[in-house]
Amino acid sequence: MSTDRLLTVVTAGLSQPSSTRLLADRLATATTDELQLAGLPVRVEVVELRDHAHAIVDAMLTGFASGDLAEAVQHVEQADGLVAVTPVFTASYSGLFKSFADILDPAALTGVPVLLGATGGTERHTLALEYALRPLLAYLHADVVPTSVFAATADWAGGPADGARGDGSTGALAQRIARAGRELATAMGRREPRGEQPDPFADAPSFSDLLGR
Repeated sequence: MSTDRLLTVVTAGLSQPSSTRLLADRLATATTDELQLAGLPVRVEVVELRDHAHAIVDAMLTGFASGDLAEAVQHVEQADGLVAVTPVFTASYSGLFKSFADILDPAALTGVPVLLGATGGTERHTLALEYALRPLLAYLHADVVPTSVFAATADWAGGPADGARGDGSTGALAQRIARAGRELATAMGRREPRGEQPDPFADAPSFSDLLGR
């Protein structure tokens, strides 16, 4: 069994390039840096929900995820830690993010450390993390770290006057990202790696074998 921690990054940005993906990458880097400082090997899998949008709708209708979406779901179900980032639409998480959450096994995130992030045009949407996103992950019994990170448009447009470089790598946003990454890395370090979970259907006979008998 692998001793690497698996950090799965779920990002629900719709545009390319996406500030949501940029924030997710910053949060993942902060977490992996802290894990590596602690001597804990880690691998990162990114689930870009935009690439699975149609398959997610199909899975909601059929109750079954297939193809690349099934692999994405597996990355979430096997994660030792999760970074989840969504744009804020109509004062809440995006419909794409919620639809993906709806197709997960209700127990998939039980006890899993999760770092929450969100992006939006204005700081007035910051509280969506606390009144919308955090309750959703609490319902799924995830272990959500205390610090969540919201990035408004202004956070990416900072200049010398506020000590920011404009890409989230300096300034107040960078400080929040670093703190959140430390918290997730610490929570992941307390847990033994989950490793690959056994397939419950691995020993099931195929239909051709059954029919052949």
